[in-house]
Amino acid sequence: MLTHEEAMALIARAQSGDAQALERMVSENLGLVRAVCARFQGRGCESEELYQLGCMGLVKAIRHFKVDMGVRFSTYAVPMVMGEVRRFLRDDGSVSVGRRLKETAARAGRVQEKLRIELGREPTLQETAERMEISVQDLALSLESVCAVRSLDAPIGDEDGATLAEQVGCWQRETDIDRLALKDEIEKLPENDRQLILLRYFRDMTQSQTAKALGMTQVQVSRREARILKQMRENMETG
Repeated sequence: MLTHEEAMALIARAQSGDAQALERMVSENLGLVRAVCARFQGRGCESEELYQLGCMGLVKAIRHFKVDMGVRFSTYAVPMVMGEVRRFLRDDGSVSVGRRLKETAARAGRVQEKLRIELGREPTLQETAERMEISVQDLALSLESVCAVRSLDAPIGDEDGATLAEQVGCWQRETDIDRLALKDEIEKLPENDRQLILLRYFRDMTQSQTAKALGMTQVQVSRREARILKQMRENMETG
């Protein structure tokens, strides 16, 4: 595994036209490509094709990375690799999965509104999923699919305007890269933790509302949220 200094030296040489340095840098980061491409399996594209697309994104990341950015190369490379794969899937018309998720999310919004009127309170994810006759996991996935990256910078009302990016401690130098890296960390969370973050920071729920939706107490939500944010912060600092 390359040290930070070795990686920066290889990138500088690769950007100067050293083909061997480029090949070595690509070779050292193929695990990153495989990890990203694994998340796109089952979307109508062969694994080998995804892998080749990911490698193209990696090469672009190496050629465009600036050593004075103040961020890790992997932080910069992940969204570049993901972007290359997503661009192909979008242009190739293989995004029916994404459309279905958005349609489910839209239907969930209508169902939740009806349940609010019927119940006189915010419906839980379980209640909404049962009314829609889908699993809670599918419901959470569909709701998450419509959350734009910019929502990471949206303030929540019960934290004095604090945002998720601020809570985790995202860097301010390369904002777009950091938002994508943060969203990537969210997607790695266990389902229950991801649902909590989704409700708190993307559905603009207070801790009390989140507690009701998840069948927890406000204190439990507060403690779990603090633990999740701490773990995400540590992952992004050392990942």
